[in-house]
Amino acid sequence: HGVTKMAADGIEVELIDLRTIIPWDRELVMASVKKTGRVIVTHEAPETCGFGAELVASITRDCFLNLEAPPKRVCGLDTPFPLHEKLYLPNEHKLVDAIKEVVN
Repeated sequence: HGVTKMAADGIEVELIDLRTIIPWDRELVMASVKKTGRVIVTHEAPETCGFGAELVASITRDCFLNLEAPPKRVCGLDTPFPLHEKLYLPNEHKLVDAIKEVVN
């Protein structure tokens, strides 16, 4: 699990699992971004036109002055769905790399 791996490296991660996207818990997400100054959005859909783009747009609009790093998305690839999903979908390694990027 990426969060556990980051804790072992001394990096505290706040994980929010949105149970619904309509409506989505805007207040919870914005409070977290204001607290941490960083955000990584992940989902299995392709990066382009995925719901993560809407989240990042809302976060940027509402929390721009609180951000210490650009918002990052870790999503499925912008390609047709492959037969071998492990290469396509977000995974622990991609998330760990993204966390390190926004922290440093």
